[in-house]
Amino acid sequence: MTAILILGVDPGLNNCGWGLVLSEGSRLSHVAHGVIKPPSHQQLASRLHDVFQGLSEIIDKYQPQEAAVEETFVNSNARAALILGQARGVALAAAARSGLQVAEYAPTTIKKAVVGSGAADKTQISFMVRRLLPTAGEVTADAADALGVALCHAAHGGFKRRAGA
Repeated sequence: MTAILILGVDPGLNNCGWGLVLSEGSRLSHVAHGVIKPPSHQQLASRLHDVFQGLSEIIDKYQPQEAAVEETFVNSNARAALILGQARGVALAAAARSGLQVAEYAPTTIKKAVVGSGAADKTQISFMVRRLLPTAGEVTADAADALGVALCHAAHGGFKRRAGA
């Protein structure tokens, strides 16, 4: 069975969570996680650059084979949705720059894969991430969400397993 290192990203301009999960068949293990926090006093372009640079450094350091990014949750605040969309774009670009295929998952799909319910809240996601990846230790909500994205991608078979590699 081929081991696949998956980068999960929970995009955000204030807190961009990232997590790495190693998938070997049905066995999943925690590799690393964290949160990229651009200074809030910077202009938008600089903050987006910080997210891009941070994700690029993580990709260069760990060399994941696949990436997965949470889709934008659209709410009534159009400005917030646009800014989140820009952070997502930066995450997609950082992965693409390194030649990674990127899967995108809706928040409800991620919740269902990790918790079993598409209506799960952040507390339930964090709890299940700690259960599924006990070596991760204490994980912030943003990093837990990112690990959840990677777990969701692994549960859906990823790219290489779908292609029969």
